[in-house]
Amino acid sequence: MAAKRVLLLCGDYMEDYEAMVPFQALQAYGVSVDAACPGKKAGDACRTAVHQPTGHQTYAESKGHNFALNASFDEVDPAEYDGLVIPGGRAPEYLTMDEKVLDLVRKFSDSKKPIASVCHGQLILAAAGVVRDRTCTAYPAVKPVLVAAGAKWEEADTMTKCVIDGNLVTAAAYDGHPEFISLFVKALGGTVTGSNKKILFLCGDYMEDYEVMVPFQSLQALGCHVDAVCPDKSAGDKCPTAIHDFEGDQTYSEKPGHDFALNTSFDSVDASSYDALVIPGGRAPEYLALDDRVLSLAKGFMDKGKPVASICHGQQILSAAGVLQGRKCTAYPAVKLNVVLAGATWLEPDPIHRCFTDGNLVTGAAWPAHPEFVSQLMALLGIKVCFA
Repeated sequence: MAAKRVLLLCGDYMEDYEAMVPFQALQAYGVSVDAACPGKKAGDACRTAVHQPTGHQTYAESKGHNFALNASFDEVDPAEYDGLVIPGGRAPEYLTMDEKVLDLVRKFSDSKKPIASVCHGQLILAAAGVVRDRTCTAYPAVKPVLVAAGAKWEEADTMTKCVIDGNLVTAAAYDGHPEFISLFVKALGGTVTGSNKKILFLCGDYMEDYEVMVPFQSLQALGCHVDAVCPDKSAGDKCPTAIHDFEGDQTYSEKPGHDFALNTSFDSVDASSYDALVIPGGRAPEYLALDDRVLSLAKGFMDKGKPVASICHGQQILSAAGVLQGRKCTAYPAVKLNVVLAGATWLEPDPIHRCFTDGNLVTGAAWPAHPEFVSQLMALLGIKVCFA
């Protein structure tokens, strides 16, 4: 039984990261999360939007993943939840016009339960009348509405800005997710132990969007030091990502994702200083598996018995590195050939969110598996989240 139960308030064209990262991170920590959208029921999907700066006067938008809901809005009872999370994006614009949404938010506020809202999500808080005399931040364009609603505005000097005022946690954008999620976990009564770990992410162009950002920010939110590197790139450079989704075709579709900012230079990495390695999937592993530096890095972690967590197509790198002989693992089903030819025992990912741990190795099949994927890596690292 989950320690806590949280509601995620969804809507069409909510920001992709701002829905999925807290949704899967909280589940990885042992929190039960229900995602609901007005006018929709469990099993329906919300379209999401990728918002990011591209050098123009405001952010650009493109289509994100399709986000599957697991709860029916009309059946939601605020009394059954310990907290509320409100993503940003464009969804809040129309959700502010729904009295059922505003009434739900007021009930969480009146009961003093933790509310975490990011980016444009604060439009809903303003419309519900729950920000008067409360200190909060948001995406800068939301400032006029919050000020008019009586809030004490705190400027977002960077997009990582977060503010907590009593039961209310607000953030400027998804860049602030690590602190945003951490503050919300604490507001729920959670404590983290064993998080003084240093983790390396092996990145590449067109790695899967969720498969890098969800575990990256989930581990940061726990207090881990997380470095992301890519061969032939330096700290501050970016990797374009790919959105892989299932939309009725015989294989996954691909759309442009967010640009992922690296924070460490590949050539400066001292592998011995890290406690674990994470390998995202997507299309990057196809070419990274041809790089002897990458294979040597992966082999070094495996030979030393340090935790290695690889998901989806990431196992192509492990196969090429020759470290799967005699191991039990899974991967995206199309990668089964690589895994079997590398001498591993294939574990069927049925359902697709299944993950497996074999010694120091955690493998998952695709991004729906993130809650198990992150949780199993946490177990290997000795990281625990406990709720009072």
